Amino acid sequence: MTEKTITSEDKTKANPAIRDRDLSLNATGAKPSFLPLIPLLVFFVLFLGTGIYYSLQGVDMAFYQLPAPIAVLPAIALSVLLAKDSIEKSIGYLLKGMGDSNIIAMCLIYLLAGAFGALTTQIGAVAAVVNLCLDIIPASFILPGLFLIAALVSFSMGTSMGTLAALAPIGVGLTESLQISPALVAGILLSGAMFGDNLSVISDTSIAAIRTQGTTATDKLKQNARWAIPAAVITVILYSIFAGQGEAVTIKPYDWYNLIPYAFILGLALLGWNVFVILTIGILSAIAIGLLGQSFSAETGVASTMYQGFTSMQDIFLLSMLIGGLGGLIKAQGGLDWLVHHVSDLFSVARSKLRAKLAILSTTAITNLAVANNTVSIILAGDVTHELAHKNKVKPKQSASLVDIGACSIQGVLPYGAQCLLLGTSFSISPLAPGVYAWYLPILLFITLVGTIKGKDRTN
Repeated sequence: MTEKTITSEDKTKANPAIRDRDLSLNATGAKPSFLPLIPLLVFFVLFLGTGIYYSLQGVDMAFYQLPAPIAVLPAIALSVLLAKDSIEKSIGYLLKGMGDSNIIAMCLIYLLAGAFGALTTQIGAVAAVVNLCLDIIPASFILPGLFLIAALVSFSMGTSMGTLAALAPIGVGLTESLQISPALVAGILLSGAMFGDNLSVISDTSIAAIRTQGTTATDKLKQNARWAIPAAVITVILYSIFAGQGEAVTIKPYDWYNLIPYAFILGLALLGWNVFVILTIGILSAIAIGLLGQSFSAETGVASTMYQGFTSMQDIFLLSMLIGGLGGLIKAQGGLDWLVHHVSDLFSVARSKLRAKLAILSTTAITNLAVANNTVSIILAGDVTHELAHKNKVKPKQSASLVDIGACSIQGVLPYGAQCLLLGTSFSISPLAPGVYAWYLPILLFITLVGTIKGKDRTN
């Protein structure tokens, strides 16, 4: 009998998770190296160091004294200088990273979110929703109620960014009406949005986890829910305790028709429509209501309001593209390859399910620190985490849940991540602030670790 040699091409054909992946760590053939990660550390020092310094000096808006898009430029320049490739190739990697579909999708959501927020504020839709909430929800349940609404919308829509884009203006309105901390409300929205994104079977993170680990959406959902739902219950209880009894507030009159844009957002999200379609319909409905209610003129009012919304997002738009470009350079130079394999090697001394699970969780979490995108980090670490799970007989549904939770729990608190940047811009607060009050994320990580360590199948 002739023994057939299995090539890498055969493996690719047999494994859809590998076949469909376009973010291979070794696409350029670069050797794994720590050196390409140094520019990322430079960005950390400049961005976080400057913000912390000005915070200690008591300067308002400390983290905006050195704009983040400017702070990342020296890191990009250093990355190009450290590259062994030609300048032309390095610029090509930079542009490829900036043009990644995930980066462009985020940037488009920023623009749509800015336009939607500006239009709904102008026509009074935000004020209407805020007063409706104050009218029907007890003051003591406003904070946990906001978490549940964000969780429901995110689970239905399958995207934390789309959820935050839609609900951030409402959160800002609540902070003004209730005189509560903007950072607290931002953290609550972030918690709910990340809960739904992590658990939803239609989110890009879940799809990436399912495909890379070779499991089904149903199995991943059931396994994920074992950790996510208890974490959500604890979070709701904590927010309820923190809210106290609530103070009486004056409910201002509102017109029901101003609720229509948000009714479209919530209704279409529950139906599972695409986030771009949902936001576009929300924008069109806001324009129609504004014109009928004479909130702005047909000639200039709509255009200027939408453009004002666009410009409010320019900082995070630029930073996301530049961070994507830096990530492209780091990946092309072997930095991410070095990071992923060294993290997994830390847990590979002894063969056991517990070590393998901790390695799977840690690999995606630390990879996410470098790329600031939970979907991309899951894909980049996909081969390594799948191999760890297979060798140590970790069930695919467990590894899929672990990679998703590892990426989610880190992504939600990154001050240079899309979610915190969007909330920082919307609430005019430091991008560090939302993560401080996003209590669901550390609770989820803690419950996951306890469940993993105390699980019945810790050893092979």
